[in-house]
Amino acid sequence: MKRRTFVKNGLVVCATPLVPFFIQNSWGKPLPDQQPQKPAWLVKLVHLNDERIKNHQKIQITDKNNPAYGGIPDGNEIVHVHAVTGFLQAGMCGLVSKESEYFNSKTLTAQLVLAANYLRKLQHADGTIDLFSTNFHSTPDLAFIVKWLTPGYRLLQRSSVPNKKTLLQPLTEFLQKAGKALTVGGIHTPNHRWVICSALAGLYTIWPEPAYRQRAETWLNEKIDMDADGQYEEKSSYIYSSLSDRVLLATARGFKKPELLEYVRKNLEMTLYYIHPNGEIVTEASGRQDKAIIGTLENYYYPCRYMAIHDRNGRFAAVCRLIEETAFPKTVGFLYYFLEDPTLWQELPPSAPLPTNYVKAFRPSGLLRIRRENYDASILLNNPVFFTMHKQNAVLQGIRLASAFFGKGQFTATNYREENGAYLLESNLEGPYYQPFPAAKIPGDGDWAKMPREQRAQSEVQKLKTSVAIREIEKGFELEIDIQGTDQVPLALELIFRPGGQFTGVQAHSDLPEVYFLKEGQGRYTLNGNHITFGPGNYQHKWVDIRGALPRTNAPTVFITGFTPFNRKIQLT
Repeated sequence: MKRRTFVKNGLVVCATPLVPFFIQNSWGKPLPDQQPQKPAWLVKLVHLNDERIKNHQKIQITDKNNPAYGGIPDGNEIVHVHAVTGFLQAGMCGLVSKESEYFNSKTLTAQLVLAANYLRKLQHADGTIDLFSTNFHSTPDLAFIVKWLTPGYRLLQRSSVPNKKTLLQPLTEFLQKAGKALTVGGIHTPNHRWVICSALAGLYTIWPEPAYRQRAETWLNEKIDMDADGQYEEKSSYIYSSLSDRVLLATARGFKKPELLEYVRKNLEMTLYYIHPNGEIVTEASGRQDKAIIGTLENYYYPCRYMAIHDRNGRFAAVCRLIEETAFPKTVGFLYYFLEDPTLWQELPPSAPLPTNYVKAFRPSGLLRIRRENYDASILLNNPVFFTMHKQNAVLQGIRLASAFFGKGQFTATNYREENGAYLLESNLEGPYYQPFPAAKIPGDGDWAKMPREQRAQSEVQKLKTSVAIREIEKGFELEIDIQGTDQVPLALELIFRPGGQFTGVQAHSDLPEVYFLKEGQGRYTLNGNHITFGPGNYQHKWVDIRGALPRTNAPTVFITGFTPFNRKIQLT
């Protein structure tokens, strides 16, 4: 859908005035028979959610003789809590939405009851559940389940859905048992604390047990793990930063702690500088499993919409509109947030310009961001990928450099400095040899492990200094790579591009797929009408799997090869 059409049709609003949620808290109140008209964007999400329901219905286990009767298998044919919860979450949203084909559906209600009863079977006696891929008897994974189920529970509780009590009963038993586990259980990662807090807040809005609030306060006493830039400890820009925003919002709402909104606001402000021109998000600095994945901004839609309306913030509103243009269908998993809070149905404030021309350093994250309107780059520290570049659809996913220097020549830099208009990254390596072990300390039995290298004198110490100077040039960047020290060390520079594009000016490797050489002159990579030109090339050998280097990626890669001493300027435009 074109953006103008979407914006025009998508922002039909109800007449509800802007009232902060902390004053007008509708949780626990019955849904009115005549609900306000939902805006078109929300109706679209309801219809997308219907498709999710259909997909779950197709695979629900309906054989009464099957031990997993009522469950939902995943793609590996394992029936587990998370798959079942996905059906319950989507199904409850459908039941309470008059725009859904499943509105008040008795058939769907009966199917969800089966799922809820099976969910109870998967719950351990201590209230916890298993995440089969890694965690067992897991409190934090239970918290995820609770935070997904409680909004649907509240919506169902307030609805006029026939036979809703048959579904509420098993969910009540599951959630109350879960609540006991959440008041005593532990965590693994920083974000788990806030997920547990949000789950406890969700339970507290249904059953205001003091123990729920007390446990949340215990976790919150550790203070929020946010650096000076506004990034959370895990630096997980696609998955866990947006998750922390959402669960801190839920905690703020459930326990009426508006001071937590400041952390959400600060992270969203930082994220404005993590946006690529094509609407994707920078992920290369992440410390979690989303590192270097291709990610869009859908996970930020709820916090951006909430804060855009709460603060009348035009830049957050602009991000919402960007998400509507680039990734809107992916927001369907957050439907329950919008069904519960009609204040979010009103029109966004007017968009304010997003930052599109800047140099911005994020030192704690080891990241420097440079954007010039329709192209941008990231310089990365403590990362074998030290440079990336986006020109709309044409993406240089990363540049890596490796030399065969004692099996440890994969280039990374721990810091950078600005020098003569360039950002300078450096590394210094040494490769020593070792003298005989001191005679007085020889153990006598020839056991090598008893003669540690640290106690041997070094000799013939080889050295290798690598520097990469990155400069802005017209419509792009120049990388000057200088490697000095030990001579005749083979090296290879990797330019790793996004799959799907076309090359000109390069030569394919005779044996290896997706491996190319830029032997001389300029190469060009083109994808969907956008291109990156790179060069000049250099070719002195065809060894691309340098000893000690990281394995090649599963992406089209252009190699520039040589030997030390090496000094080349590579331009990217």
